[in-house]
Amino acid sequence: MGLFSNFLKGSEENKNSVEVQWVLLTEKSQIEEIILKSTTKPALIFKHSTRCGVSRMALKNFERGFDIAKTDLTLYFLDILKYRELSNEISDKFGVHHQSPQILLIKNKSVIYHDSHYQISIETVKGALLK
Repeated sequence: MGLFSNFLKGSEENKNSVEVQWVLLTEKSQIEEIILKSTTKPALIFKHSTRCGVSRMALKNFERGFDIAKTDLTLYFLDILKYRELSNEISDKFGVHHQSPQILLIKNKSVIYHDSHYQISIETVKGALLK
């Protein structure tokens, strides 16, 4: 059984050629930083609930399919159970109703794309970045 599980693990890892490097979103000051830096490099915020199966699946699928170079996009991870006030601040700042799981793609100080639940897809993020 161990050999089989290692085999499966290896095939899963090979699907993702780019390691996902999350910046943990833990402080309100980071929101302003994201906005300012988005003029030179887009940012994506992934709002995640550790108690939600849908959120867990969306995160897993996102990470599995992720293939964007870190030079092209900065990824921020928000644990909404630990930092709910930051989630509310993000909703207020960008005018996007809170959901979980949820992604917000920020470019030039504005949300250019957002989605939630099963609609979260790396392909749609890549498409939005090209616009």
